[in-house]
Amino acid sequence: MRAAQASVLLGLALASSNASAGAAPQPKQLPEFVKSAVDFRPLSNGDWLILDKKALRLVSPTGVERTTMKVRAKQFDVRENTDSTFAVLIDSNTQNALPIRIQEGQFQLHAKLPPATTALDASCLFRDQQQLMHLFLIAKSGHAQQWVLEGNQPRLVRNLALPANAKSCEVDDKTETLYVNEEDFGVWAYSAQSESSAARQAVQLRQPFGRLQQGAHAMHAFSGGVAVLDEAGKNIFLSTATKQDWKITKQFSKKTNAAWPQQTGSLRTLDTDSKTNFYLRDDSKNAWMQVASLPRKKDTPQESIPVLIPQVQTEEMSRLGDAADDPAIWSHPTDSQLSRILGTNKKQGLLVYDMQGKQTQLLEVGRLNNVDVRQQIHWQDGVSDIAIATQRDDYSLVLFDIDGNGTLREASRIATGLKDIYGTCLYQPSRGGLEAFVNDKDGVVQHWRIERKNGKYQGTQLRQLKLATQPEGCVVDDKTARLFIGEEKRGVWLTNADAAQASAFKLIAKVGQHLHADVEGLALYHGKQETYLVVSSQGDNSYVIYDAQAPFSYRGKFRIGFNLAKGIDGSSETDGLEVSSASFGAGYNKGIMIVQDGHKHLPDGAQNFKYIDWQQIALALKLVD
Repeated sequence: MRAAQASVLLGLALASSNASAGAAPQPKQLPEFVKSAVDFRPLSNGDWLILDKKALRLVSPTGVERTTMKVRAKQFDVRENTDSTFAVLIDSNTQNALPIRIQEGQFQLHAKLPPATTALDASCLFRDQQQLMHLFLIAKSGHAQQWVLEGNQPRLVRNLALPANAKSCEVDDKTETLYVNEEDFGVWAYSAQSESSAARQAVQLRQPFGRLQQGAHAMHAFSGGVAVLDEAGKNIFLSTATKQDWKITKQFSKKTNAAWPQQTGSLRTLDTDSKTNFYLRDDSKNAWMQVASLPRKKDTPQESIPVLIPQVQTEEMSRLGDAADDPAIWSHPTDSQLSRILGTNKKQGLLVYDMQGKQTQLLEVGRLNNVDVRQQIHWQDGVSDIAIATQRDDYSLVLFDIDGNGTLREASRIATGLKDIYGTCLYQPSRGGLEAFVNDKDGVVQHWRIERKNGKYQGTQLRQLKLATQPEGCVVDDKTARLFIGEEKRGVWLTNADAAQASAFKLIAKVGQHLHADVEGLALYHGKQETYLVVSSQGDNSYVIYDAQAPFSYRGKFRIGFNLAKGIDGSSETDGLEVSSASFGAGYNKGIMIVQDGHKHLPDGAQNFKYIDWQQIALALKLVD
């Protein structure tokens, strides 16, 4: 089986197995042998995981103990696979996190994590779209880490800054939301995606910022959102996410509930086939009490987004922060494996990489934003390959000659007069020569003709176009003389690239259901039968494919995840991207896609670029070559 096909099918198989596991019968009520537990979780086979004050126990549906592990812990978390179950807890004596595999009725300590160097407050598990198991660890100081637990050796994915004195954390795998309970203040929501930023939203906060009395005492995620018990132990608030923020949808109160415990500090929910039951632990009686019930919310069907794996990543930028931006591809005329990948550094210049991701050249020419390449350009004085980039210090177009070995040198600069130069793309007309489109953050788009005489370059502005708001990414289909350009908050526009055949802009892909702002990099894949438009949908860390011909039908979207075997993380918040249908040898016979990665992890580092085999994309989205 081909590697690309295997990776796609593996992801589909894992997703299928996960779905079937989730369809297992639900317990109808809390058994008597569970009610005295410190914490508990039902398993899909009918067993129960029960945490007592001094042990973690696996118990059958009838209350028969299958196995036990002596440990002091306050809470634990669980995820199930088809053949085993993972649990994690923090040993109160050693402060070490203990990942445990439960298989064939036995506890097995999973691969050990490094010993704790600071006191840990909380731990929780997360299974991502690749079905990889992740572990969040939160220290009292607020320093947090995300680990991936696959294989024999846990690997650090990223470091996070979360609230100090977090009482607990939980992850909703379906929405990929990490909930953190900050002591004396409230509950926050973060994206659990390893490639996401650490931005947070307030779910429920203490008065006067919210409705919680004295803060959040306990919380629990359930099928309808997240339930929060206030610090006073008198109210449970249920919250669900809206497009903008979080909304309280239900409140249960001690005032109107005779079953409410006098002393409580723990909250759990239990889904049955039709209901979600809410339980509080009566600390005075060491027993769980059901205090409320609601109809179980049905899962909303969501688009299945394939997660593909990168084959190569480039060496990291030598500048930290938001540095890498836009890639371009130069294809070697005789040996595709000697081709080069160009990448801009917004703080330094232009970098050149080989097909293995090794840096071969650095041109420190200042703050470059976007870059594009054309080859075999026929000038009045000969034929050459060229790269052109936007320079944000002097607002110029920087021209680079490319020799037959893929070595670049700066050849010229063309002043544009733009106030805040941004994106660019090249157009190689069938009649010969070269033209360039360059845009400004204010929506202005300039169209230039580039000429070379006696080895010297010069530019002539042909026309000026205008979009309502900020554009950036653009690409020209040379064969059909069409310019595709992205307006970051609105979508992708189309117009004629030939100045003599000028036409009005037409919106062909709108921000909304499939495309999420910001609209960033654009590229075209020219297959034997079809041409596809590839767009970076930065708002949901995905890549969207459209037919490049009217009616510009949506063909699907995908994300880029971990290649753990090679130690490569996924990609997110992608600015620029590029694709080519040329064969680049083994691993890229049907072409290649290059993307900028906005967050380098596994472990944390400076930004870089990722290489993806186009055949993976074609198989996942059933694209015709």
